[in-house]
Amino acid sequence: MKIGIYGGTFNPPHLGHIAAARAVFELLRLDRLVLVPTGLPPHKELPAGTPTPDQRLELTRLAGEQLGLGERVETLDIELRRTGPSYTADTLAQLRERYPEDELWLLMGTDMFLTLQTWREPERILSLAGIAAFGRTEEDTEELFSVQREYLYRRYPQARIFTLTIPGVVDVSSTRLREQLARGAGGELLAPAVYGRILRDKLYGTDADLKHLPLKNLRPVALSYLKHRRIPHVLGTEQEAIRLAERYGGDVDRARRAALLHDCTKKLDMEAQTALCRQYGIQLDELERKALKLLHAKTGAAVARDVFGVDEEIYHAIWWHTTGRAGMTLLEKIIYLADYIEPSRDFPGVEDLRKVCYEDLDRGLLMGLEMTISEMEAMGNPVHRATLEARDALKG
Repeated sequence: MKIGIYGGTFNPPHLGHIAAARAVFELLRLDRLVLVPTGLPPHKELPAGTPTPDQRLELTRLAGEQLGLGERVETLDIELRRTGPSYTADTLAQLRERYPEDELWLLMGTDMFLTLQTWREPERILSLAGIAAFGRTEEDTEELFSVQREYLYRRYPQARIFTLTIPGVVDVSSTRLREQLARGAGGELLAPAVYGRILRDKLYGTDADLKHLPLKNLRPVALSYLKHRRIPHVLGTEQEAIRLAERYGGDVDRARRAALLHDCTKKLDMEAQTALCRQYGIQLDELERKALKLLHAKTGAAVARDVFGVDEEIYHAIWWHTTGRAGMTLLEKIIYLADYIEPSRDFPGVEDLRKVCYEDLDRGLLMGLEMTISEMEAMGNPVHRATLEARDALKG
């Protein structure tokens, strides 16, 4: 197996890091990518205001998810947990123990590649891993790479070196990016979930008021709560909610906010969900105490109100988006159905359901409820009483 190792302060991890990692992953045909945030870099001090190690680890993990590699990318804390300066030779030695039979490649930018011979134990580094160096600007020419390659090959005959340029990638200065973030700019240079986490934790001098976020900032913050594979669903639900609200005269802004936050606790396990229920005083019935799938609507509504200050209408739209209820409001119907029929949904009958939803909202709601009930009964699963009551109310 070929494993790429990409280390750095990632302070913060930006789109330049993501694009470079993706390009090397594809060109070298790697099987796995390991991201390693630096603990204490030996060549420079971390600037004042740098996030904690755990925060940088989380930002790097979120950035890694944006590569779309699933389980083929992982973020390790081996340098963050190490005392003293973080030396690459030590890190590679640890990774060699972790992957004894695999082919390791160390990813690095131009500046690092051109000074590799000045690092601590360069010969050891080159014996443990191949070097994959990438240039990100027009100044990073093959002429510079070729001179350094020849020098390293002469000095370290065992070296394995691969160099490439990545045309079109914006060269991002982390120092300038941190300055922009402190001024309320720079979000376009970050993956949305990374920017959202920075806003959530007020990192790099940001000071967002989470209870009064404009939609352009609410979206990345909401995405930072999700597993990567759920992001298309939430964005699709937002777009479907817009269309349904416009079709039936609903409040588009409220529909978008409810859609963006409706799954904000979806990734939590049963233990974390029940802890939130205790925290917010949420009473659970017998079925809810056993069914993890039902809890995220209630805890998500509570978090949306507590953290983001949503009003009661949005709160209830999130609360009922999984089960429905008798006498649903227009916004509750919109969120329930947007969640059900958003574009990434693909199940038998979804196209018919979409068509009906835009012909008659209540008829679409009844159809969706009946499909849910039929599916649950076919699987031998109990149906929540609120879902049955919602269906019965619509049938009169």
